Amino acid sequence: ADNGWGMFTSFLEYKLDEAGKQLVKVDKFFASSQTCSVCGKRYEGTKDLSVREWDCPACGAHHDRDMNAAINIHSLQ
Repeated sequence: ADNGWGMFTSFLEYKLDEAGKQLVKVDKFFASSQTCSVCGKRYEGTKDLSVREWDCPACGAHHDRDMNAAINIHSLQ
């Protein structure tokens, strides 16, 4: 299974490079949905996957779990 995934990512990286884009690999332990995209504070209360929206306890920003994760992953580039 690992070999198949490696071949897939190599092919994907090659095709993205042809298109002038890049593949961003994110560590599986990166807390993208638990980290506030505004202030950077990590909020452990979002470990429960049923929590779809949350408010940052540090800055008060309201987050949609998926959009917040997307913003955090996009900022890795």
